[in-house]
Amino acid sequence: MTAHKSGDPTTLNRLYGRQSGPRLRKGQQEMVDTLLPALSVPAEGPVTAADLFGYDRPLHFEIGFGGGEHMAYRADMLPDHGFIGCEPFLNGVVQALGHVRDKGLGNVRLHMGDALDVLSRIPDGALSFVYLLHPDPWPKARHAKRRMMNPGPVAMIARKLKPGGEFRFGTDHPVYLRWALMVMNGHPDFDWLASDPRDFQTRPGGWPETRYEAKARRLGHEVWYFRYRRRAEP
Repeated sequence: MTAHKSGDPTTLNRLYGRQSGPRLRKGQQEMVDTLLPALSVPAEGPVTAADLFGYDRPLHFEIGFGGGEHMAYRADMLPDHGFIGCEPFLNGVVQALGHVRDKGLGNVRLHMGDALDVLSRIPDGALSFVYLLHPDPWPKARHAKRRMMNPGPVAMIARKLKPGGEFRFGTDHPVYLRWALMVMNGHPDFDWLASDPRDFQTRPGGWPETRYEAKARRLGHEVWYFRYRRRAEP
């Protein structure tokens, strides 16, 4: 998935990690050639629900959607909401296209590339949900600047969420967990929706298991789930 240096996130658009994988099969390539252009977020200009879906509706934004199973689940569950998913890895985008095709999801739009490029063009206060699930951990200290959970990107997420909107974050990596808690602890724009450890040790309703989470559990990793509510402006 994408990651950035801290600081002004609007000027930091370097991608880290692989953007392609095994060669696509014929049917997969056909989806990339025909379905992806129809679903892609425009390359320039403001990004609004009305522009993407024809009328205003609650808008969700997923950063690094992997294979797209979480996004597809949520979009199928909330057909009157709009979903924007960003993922730089081509094979993940192809898997998401398969979900969209098979489920007939007309409320999903995709961006193959840097999530912050799109997020920066969404009007402030327009999003109802932002999701960051199992991002690349970049566990070494010298890689910390590459993590999405950094002050610059988190400040942008806060601006784009409407008051009462929700930021959901999940990880199975203890280094990233500690880093994220440090970044989010006492953040002036968010309230942590947890009253005891069970609230972040148990997957909330409407939050399906992703393949990354399933793999983590097979490896014996603990998984943590975090929900933050955007505070109203003072």
